[in-house]
Amino acid sequence: MSAGVNNRSQVLELLRSHAGRVVDAHESAMVVATIEFVESQPECAERSLAMGHLTGSAWIVDEARKRTLLTHHRKLDKWLQLGGHADGDLDLARVAFKEAEEESGLKWLRLVSGDLFDVDRHLIPARKTEPEHWHFDLRFMVEADPDESLVISDESNDLAWVEISQMADYNDEESMMRMARKTLGDQP
Repeated sequence: MSAGVNNRSQVLELLRSHAGRVVDAHESAMVVATIEFVESQPECAERSLAMGHLTGSAWIVDEARKRTLLTHHRKLDKWLQLGGHADGDLDLARVAFKEAEEESGLKWLRLVSGDLFDVDRHLIPARKTEPEHWHFDLRFMVEADPDESLVISDESNDLAWVEISQMADYNDEESMMRMARKTLGDQP
């Protein structure tokens, strides 16, 4: 078995484990779609796969789990969790952690768990030379210190620590609201 297949197996194991904990029907359907995608696409982590690809995101929270760090995404013009393309790396927790560091400038970050926190599949609109495609987003909870200085990256218009209970004021899409509910213990 090649290293890539083994890594895909690990991604599938992570997804299947998460599937057993999901209580939200919409997320459950996206987990199933993501499993099918990873099973059928050996190049699932490659950005060059035109139909879509895996991404890794960090849902960054404070120690009290009352605030989250959001980025105002430059291209998508909306407040989102930090994250990005896997670019071939099937260790999606590492991808999420790397993206969190790069997009925030934070140095003290702690992966809360190696388990998935959330899974989402969303359609990315066509842009310039890039066709419309799917992002299969594997999300991990990461803890950070809100007192640490932030550095806004080129991919962002702004960064802000926001009260999770006020998520709808920043982004009321179901994907974001679901992570807020999970963090505050308001599931399903």
